[in-house]
Amino acid sequence: RALGLDYSSPHFYVDSQGVSADMPHFYREAESRLAREQRKLSLMKRGSANYQRQRKKVAQCHENVANCRKDWLHKQSKRLAEQWDYICVEDINLQDMAGSRKFGKATNDNGFGGFRLLLAYKMRDRGKILVKIDKWFPSSKTCSICGAVNQNLTLKDREWLCTCGANHDRDINAAINIRNFGIGMVP
Repeated sequence: RALGLDYSSPHFYVDSQGVSADMPHFYREAESRLAREQRKLSLMKRGSANYQRQRKKVAQCHENVANCRKDWLHKQSKRLAEQWDYICVEDINLQDMAGSRKFGKATNDNGFGGFRLLLAYKMRDRGKILVKIDKWFPSSKTCSICGAVNQNLTLKDREWLCTCGANHDRDINAAINIRNFGIGMVP
């Protein structure tokens, strides 16, 4: 029993069965409150008692967002570790994505790197296997049916038609390819 997970910025991940995680975006939801509290802090005199009190409020807002995210990640990783014997994920460089202007805030908000770490130790504790696929494997561009590679696929293309006639959703196709390639790596 194997599952492939493809990283998806809006959905957190899409698995090889076509199910997306649909993670709540905790930072985005708390962003207006954080901005309000930080604005109050910026107007106060540094070192005063009110400044220290407001600084703690800002820290509590950030801690609340982090705790909500950690709780959700622990629940998802436990559910997957209980349900599957093999889970295959792509070893993408999330640090570079977090530094980009286009994907930075969304990548930092979902915490997929921490999710992979949680999933790794939970799978190991249960005697199951987490397989990491090389980031250069063309999982999105390869047809999961015939194996043809579409070199013209861009990041904007969410669906594409293969030469064999199969119509692919980019994320589901990538998750299937990650699962198939990962199973081939297991001894």
